[in-house]
Amino acid sequence: MASSCSVRAATIATEGGYVTKNADKTRALLFDAALELIGEQGFTGTTVDQIVERAGVAKGTVYYHFRSKAELVDALIGEHLAPLSERLSAAAATATEPTEQLAALVRAELEFIRDDRAFAKLLITEMWREDRVWRETLVMLSDRALAVLRKVIAAGVASGDFSADLDVRLAASAVFGLVATTALAWFVAYPDRDIEMMAPQVERLAVGAVRG
Repeated sequence: MASSCSVRAATIATEGGYVTKNADKTRALLFDAALELIGEQGFTGTTVDQIVERAGVAKGTVYYHFRSKAELVDALIGEHLAPLSERLSAAAATATEPTEQLAALVRAELEFIRDDRAFAKLLITEMWREDRVWRETLVMLSDRALAVLRKVIAAGVASGDFSADLDVRLAASAVFGLVATTALAWFVAYPDRDIEMMAPQVERLAVGAVRG
């Protein structure tokens, strides 16, 4: 028969797992609600009351997880953007030639945006704002993704595949921005096209830009 201590330990572990799962679910609800509302009316126009109402949770729940609306969005950006650099690194590893690697990165970014459209809209809107408290998080995580692009472009310059006088940092940012803005245009102007129709066109634009 199990001792009372072992039973208590098992109970605590079970309850801890339950609490963690509930907390994760609540955070996800808050993130989804915030994304929807900010997409509809902007960050400034969105209130905590609106977020909790849309999420279907108690207002106190927000302040249990976050100290403010801004901190909630900071955490949201971190959770959604962090996987991008991993996806880009995995895409680059599928090829060996810089041109093929860059094409793979373009497709991976398009897929990332396609799979998380609401966040992509927030990302494009907020990337250029310097007065947000989450600016540091956004810059840090964006730079991790850009580092993958910089590595591929630098390799292409060194191999002679890309223009020798390229500013690698600027080129990486330009390609990233090209893909992001083209993806948003895709959703608005060409919603009937799938990624197999869009990716080759965007890949050609990106590769052509760095070849000079």
